[in-house]
Amino acid sequence: MRATAVRRSALTVSAVSLALLVTACGGGDQDGEDKKAGGAAKSDKPAAKTLTAAELEKRMIAQGDVKGQEIKKPGKDDVQEPGAFSVDKSECEPVAQALSALATGKPAATVQRLVVEESAAAKKGMPSVEEMGEMTEKEVEEATIDSLDITKTLVSLWSYDAEGAEQSLTALRESAKKCAGGFTVTTDGEKQQVTKVSEEKISAGQDAVAWTVGTKQDGTEADTKVVVFREGNTLAGFSSFNIASVTRGEKYEQPTAVIDAQAAKLG
Repeated sequence: MRATAVRRSALTVSAVSLALLVTACGGGDQDGEDKKAGGAAKSDKPAAKTLTAAELEKRMIAQGDVKGQEIKKPGKDDVQEPGAFSVDKSECEPVAQALSALATGKPAATVQRLVVEESAAAKKGMPSVEEMGEMTEKEVEEATIDSLDITKTLVSLWSYDAEGAEQSLTALRESAKKCAGGFTVTTDGEKQQVTKVSEEKISAGQDAVAWTVGTKQDGTEADTKVVVFREGNTLAGFSSFNIASVTRGEKYEQPTAVIDAQAAKLG
């Protein structure tokens, strides 16, 4: 089941829960070559190593690396299978892949983790039936949304052979520019409109891209934070989503604590 489906399921659950509760209440840096007389000398920097899956596992963030956030392996409902969707504009496929935490190009190895951050209100959960009996419908609605204040970030590490990582990041950057105005993604016959791909500032790794990707489906609009940075022959990707922010129509920030922690493990 794809990540977009998880988001749709979460929104549906929140809407149903709310209805029931209300009723109850009433430029990458590339090493240049030093030119000397008589020819060009080779770079002194050794070629970046292509990491194996086992090596990526050692460099992937783990529980305890990000304070107050749970880090675990994603379940089958948290990730999307490659090739499970299509786009109406082929040039937009790299952005669609990053949005769904899928690799661009052909990585040699892949490792993923799901990072979950719950607000204090979300950890507290919904009020008891007795408490709700003393609340207004507006208060119940706010309490329901607060209980969904959970940010989920899919973190991916992809290692590439040769110049694969640089080429994939370049493809992502070009795709975002060409598809800034949006495109359509079809999964299992269901269409989702990507309404915007807005560039954001990011400083991580040797080179990086970041966007806010706006989507709309069945009248529900949402924003997802997408970040990809390169360290050597490895790309680190982040696709982050907050249910409460979507419900409230609020903006939220990049998962900087997660990004910084992963950059430190790769650096």
